[in-house]
Amino acid sequence: MSEVYPLRFETIFKEKIWGGQKVRSILNKDYHPLDNCGETWELSAVKGNVSIIANGALKGQPLDQIVTQHGPDLLGKRLYNAFHGEFPLLIKFLDANEDLSVQVHPNDDLAGERHNSLGKTEMWYIMQADPGATLITGFNQPMDSKRYQQYVKDNKVMEILNKEPVTTGDVFFIPAGRVHTIGKGILLAEIQQTSDVTYRIYDFDRPDKDGNLRELHNDLAVDAIDFKTYDSYRTEYKRSRNESATLVKSKYFTTNKMILDELHTRDYSKLDSFVIYICLNGKATLKCQSFEEEIEQGQVYLIPASVDSVSLQPDSSVELLEVWA
Repeated sequence: MSEVYPLRFETIFKEKIWGGQKVRSILNKDYHPLDNCGETWELSAVKGNVSIIANGALKGQPLDQIVTQHGPDLLGKRLYNAFHGEFPLLIKFLDANEDLSVQVHPNDDLAGERHNSLGKTEMWYIMQADPGATLITGFNQPMDSKRYQQYVKDNKVMEILNKEPVTTGDVFFIPAGRVHTIGKGILLAEIQQTSDVTYRIYDFDRPDKDGNLRELHNDLAVDAIDFKTYDSYRTEYKRSRNESATLVKSKYFTTNKMILDELHTRDYSKLDSFVIYICLNGKATLKCQSFEEEIEQGQVYLIPASVDSVSLQPDSSVELLEVWA
């Protein structure tokens, strides 16, 4: 059995009615023969969409098989026991050429009860945004279930949702239960729990490519929604160079950002978790033990928990998200 090492995966491309061309024009990924690409799944253990290894001795093998074979060495002992050998996170890039549907995801308890699934807490890092681009997260006024359902019934739900202007580098944490959508003109990286459970609330009355309206799930959604309002829905963080700046620290994942223009070494010996690198911009040489490969914009690497340290040598400069569970 081959020793586990930093893994890169084949991209899974998803055509969407709201998808665009930025996956090709910015991330340099060819999604032919699809007409557009709304999502790429870069690291997934979701059944039916399991990532396939694209590098090294394990090339061609699926992620779930490697988790079974290498268990604690890949995940870390704590996570292997906590998730019973399942990989807990899903990494995507999303390109919204049109607005996505307004939606909400259930928490672990509700998703487990209804779908035998994990819930879906997620975060977004804005990689590129057209002028005037916005997204929706949460409510813009005090809300309760009864008032909310009346707005839905009257087809006026957009009036009560909080709209945020966005630009490159903005970060939003979207816990399960928060109503949200991505607006047109946005390319982002998404980090989330391993779950594909979504309740669609409003879809702008638009038909799919076959002329049919997509199904809404308002009866399911109402019990999943967190009706609390907040002063701010935006995540602020320290924008610094040559160190790891924390963006999000939640019970499901921690995400940091690194902007590097010099050799940088990361010590993971006490972490007891895998680490995921998501390259936002630039390129760098990734080294650990006898492994050496180049990571560049749009690529995602899974660093096994058994790797104690990683060195990153930028080619001029590189921007990375660093994620662990």
